[in-house]
Amino acid sequence: MTYKERPWVLGAHIGTLLGYTVALGSFLVPLFIWLSKKEESEVIAMHAKASLNFQLSMLLYTFIAGIGIFILIGIPFLIIIPIVNLICVILATIEADKGGLYKYPLTINFVK
Repeated sequence: MTYKERPWVLGAHIGTLLGYTVALGSFLVPLFIWLSKKEESEVIAMHAKASLNFQLSMLLYTFIAGIGIFILIGIPFLIIIPIVNLICVILATIEADKGGLYKYPLTINFVK
């Protein structure tokens, strides 16, 4: 990873925390980075895709847990999902800072 790629790579992961303040904001930053930089750098594209796929997966799981509220099983998941999301984003950002690509758990590959 070059010094020009580093801010984009780290931003693709840490930028997902926007979702804690803006509705659906968690996938907007990695989506923007992936769309704007995928032709420019394979490293940036890999990190942005990994982050985007994880955030879309978390959004899907949150939606399913929201539906699960009606049978009461969704409530604990609505508490656990944001915590898991935050921990994974922090771990991914640390790994990206070291130059590696974090393999997010429970990720569905929406964007290939």
